[in-house]
Amino acid sequence: MKKALLNTLALATVAASSMAHAQSSVTLYGTVDAGIDYISNQKTSTGHGASAWAVQSGNLSTSRWGLRGSEDLGNGLKAIFQLENGFSVVNGKGSNGGYLFGRQAWVGLSSDQYGSITLGRQYDALVDMIAPMSATGSGFGGNIADHPFDNDNLNNDVRMNNAVKYRSPIYAGFQVEGAYAFSNLAGGFSTNNAYTFGASWNGGPINLAVAYFQGNNPGSTTGGALSAGTSTDNDPMFVSERTRTLGAGGSYTIGAAKVGLVFTRTMIASPTEIAQGGSLNAFSADYLTFNNYEINGRYQLTPQLSLGGSYTYTDGSLSRSEGNASPHWNQFMLQADYALSKRTDVYLEGTYQRVSGAEGIAVLGNASIYNLAASSSNTQAVVAAGMRLKF
Repeated sequence: MKKALLNTLALATVAASSMAHAQSSVTLYGTVDAGIDYISNQKTSTGHGASAWAVQSGNLSTSRWGLRGSEDLGNGLKAIFQLENGFSVVNGKGSNGGYLFGRQAWVGLSSDQYGSITLGRQYDALVDMIAPMSATGSGFGGNIADHPFDNDNLNNDVRMNNAVKYRSPIYAGFQVEGAYAFSNLAGGFSTNNAYTFGASWNGGPINLAVAYFQGNNPGSTTGGALSAGTSTDNDPMFVSERTRTLGAGGSYTIGAAKVGLVFTRTMIASPTEIAQGGSLNAFSADYLTFNNYEINGRYQLTPQLSLGGSYTYTDGSLSRSEGNASPHWNQFMLQADYALSKRTDVYLEGTYQRVSGAEGIAVLGNASIYNLAASSSNTQAVVAAGMRLKF
């Protein structure tokens, strides 16, 4: 009897342990991306242009590591969290302003029936819903395919601090989300706050999405929704009175091919600084707008080899006391990617950008791809050969 009781207790302990393990989980994940880049027309300290060969981190995917986890609370309810750190492979330094979890840091609840609500440092609806249709950001072209100045944030350069986000469950392919980011400033509720909302529909081969973002006084305080500082990895791309972006996108998959279309419009009131070449640059205007029109496509030539490309036309408008201007950008990207395994791939990608209509205008008149040093002229090309490993 005693032996049978001990055996029963032992089996119960093992079962309870297995159940507890099944009800909660923590996953370590990450991406390491590095390559050798050829960059044309980089501006030197004397103001002249020169080409450069350089080892770069994160040509396609920003190198990162993170923790995500959940605990089953019963009745379809879970406690969830995600902590994500960005870093440079070439020197081991942390990115995102040196923050420990500068890419993402949030905790919340998730319900099978009602959706999820999370609190912390998070992405806006354009990143979540429009970027997957684009070549940049979470798309196949990655960082060096971003739109000029990442003006629409489809390349995930800006996060919202102090944010409360809601995402609905998916009903018949349809999902909505919305978020509000607090200023956390006494007596300044609307100073450096932000809000965003969006909707998406997945209909099998067809995906559609719309989204909106607004940031009020971005960069005006150090502890607000879009904080200020000296590192653009932690700042808004534009320090201004107000930034608004509206986006819409769609993609269609047929066999081994996928085509995407994206339109975004960004409106910036009274900009005082613009991020270019990895730093904030002084800029003064009454109003600045960008209309981005992108078409992209990717074809899976073999199970290992894919070919892709994109074209983005950006139509700008500048209003200022010194005189108005209508700058525009033409940008082309081509890529070949070969999968060595399910987790590791090698790539060759080239991007070319040309600016017109902004001659003599500081920052706007110089071509600039991703956060690489800006060109000394209105054209710039980047060719990157690299390797990416996901774990």
